[in-house]
Amino acid sequence: MDQTKPPITARIKSFVAQSKRVWLILKKPSSEEFKTVSKISALGILVIGALGFFIADGVKIIARLFS
Repeated sequence: MDQTKPPITARIKSFVAQSKRVWLILKKPSSEEFKTVSKISALGILVIGALGFFIADGVKIIARLFS
């Protein structure tokens, strides 16, 4: 089990090469794609926020019942 990590320069070069490959594959999303992703993200944020609100409210109600 004597595995040594490659030197930092090799890791940086590998990261740059991988990043360049991804950058070349990327494409700008269409307006419709952007709107769809934005709506889904906003909906997810609202759902998680509402869930947190209801959990916090429930904890407060339970704490009042037992105090």
